[in-house]
Amino acid sequence: MNWIYQGSEVQDSDVPEKAIGFIYIIQHESGRKYIGKKLLDKAGTKMVNGKKKKIRKPNDWQNYWSSSPWLSELIETEGKEKFTRKILMFCMTRGELNYAEEKLQYCWNVLESDRWYNSNIRSRIFGKHVEKYNIKEINRIRMIYGDVVLETDAKFEC
Repeated sequence: MNWIYQGSEVQDSDVPEKAIGFIYIIQHESGRKYIGKKLLDKAGTKMVNGKKKKIRKPNDWQNYWSSSPWLSELIETEGKEKFTRKILMFCMTRGELNYAEEKLQYCWNVLESDRWYNSNIRSRIFGKHVEKYNIKEINRIRMIYGDVVLETDAKFEC
């Protein structure tokens, strides 16, 4: 199964020249999803005049599935044909890549819903951290104050 972007299989020529990575969704045929990010290159070194020099070199993103051990095992067990891989957006900086992934994870409540395979955000906030928090109270506060905040900067709307 190849990557899909805007309804078509992704070719190397479809990747924007200045893109450093992308945000993606892997979806099981049941509808359950995983959202993540992937860099298009990786760190490496090469010898220049007897000294190691840091370089960036292409990685094998075309064959990448997930960094989640649990999801990777599920893909191995059930077979790749039961999953689709979609690129949501290409990002031009690491900051944009990190922000977009985390923003979408929060907006889509990936830790609060069993419709998602994600078990953590930024490898620092795990599902167990949100099990005890009062979702009804947070939603009540968003109903009262959400519109006031969003009027000042609509781009933060989920």
